[in-house]
Amino acid sequence: MATNASTRAGESHGSAKSYNLGFVLSAILTVIPFMLVMHPVLPRPTTLLTLVAFAVMQLIVQLVFFLHMNRSSEGGWNLISFVFTLVILFIIVALSVWIIWSMHYNMMIN
Repeated sequence: MATNASTRAGESHGSAKSYNLGFVLSAILTVIPFMLVMHPVLPRPTTLLTLVAFAVMQLIVQLVFFLHMNRSSEGGWNLISFVFTLVILFIIVALSVWIIWSMHYNMMIN
């Protein structure tokens, strides 16, 4: 049995080695920001910027190692569906914030 299984479209599903590497990278990218927050050694703005950078790196690791977003034959459809998901999430979050802010503003007037 091959260690790197493929679908009919030729898309790789990864191997145990790539999943383990993704897991280790994800764990490291989670532990470091956690320790920075629990034991503050940097100023707050620097810590916040560092957390955002680690979150972006974590997102990239998750997309590459676990969701298999790469430049394969099906990569175009994966990218389109990912962008669509981001747009929907942005709309949901933006509208939720707007509704909450509007309710807070209207409650403070009365």
